[in-house]
Amino acid sequence: MATTDAATITLELPTAFDPRWSRLPGIHVDGRRLTIDPAEYFFRFESHTWLVADWELLKSQLLDAEETTESAVEQLALDFIKNHGESTTDAARVLATANEVYTYLFRDEHLAGLGLPQITADHLRMLREAAALMALNKVELDGHISNVGPCWFFPATTVVFHLDDETGGMLDEVYHGGWFNEHRRIESIKAHTALGGRLVHGCQSVPDQSGGVVAPYGASMANFRDDLAAFKEGWIEQVYAHRVTAAE
Repeated sequence: MATTDAATITLELPTAFDPRWSRLPGIHVDGRRLTIDPAEYFFRFESHTWLVADWELLKSQLLDAEETTESAVEQLALDFIKNHGESTTDAARVLATANEVYTYLFRDEHLAGLGLPQITADHLRMLREAAALMALNKVELDGHISNVGPCWFFPATTVVFHLDDETGGMLDEVYHGGWFNEHRRIESIKAHTALGGRLVHGCQSVPDQSGGVVAPYGASMANFRDDLAAFKEGWIEQVYAHRVTAAE
């Protein structure tokens, strides 16, 4: 584990988080209060700054913006980040922003069109919570992965919910593949602007399980791939060590 000194992260959320997240080291959930001890939670925690944009401003100015032949949605996102992005050392603000982003992206109204009747609103809640925690992960412009927590590795992290491998893999597909048709991919690009970048996946398919992160535009994907390959197997094993049974 590589960390630098960091204060405990505490956040009051609009709705309660699943208390089973407390099964992971460094996380404690008490109703709407989420507490993270960085020294216990992160595998690697080298950076205490993140880039965010105000969610309410993004909702009013970007979510309904249409791309044109001169300005693709990615350019709209990049311009918004340049004009409204703010560097913050407040990890609670990052989590609060991420909670808004994923409450919007993984909203229940999309269930009917997903084409996976076995996916429920409760599964979407798991995705929302896991993705919000992922927002504390960080990739630098040179592609180096500076922050890595257990919620990098989805679906491994869903061991806290004692899901079987098939269900966990299916949720992973919803997270990084099947959920985002082109319409929702555009939604995703716009929404992730609030977290200062774009959602980048290291995985090729469910068994690959390389997770993802919101990376800044311009980050070296070649270096990102190499850094991820160097550490992922050992850390995924550590996450699975917290697997629980339904009886627990």
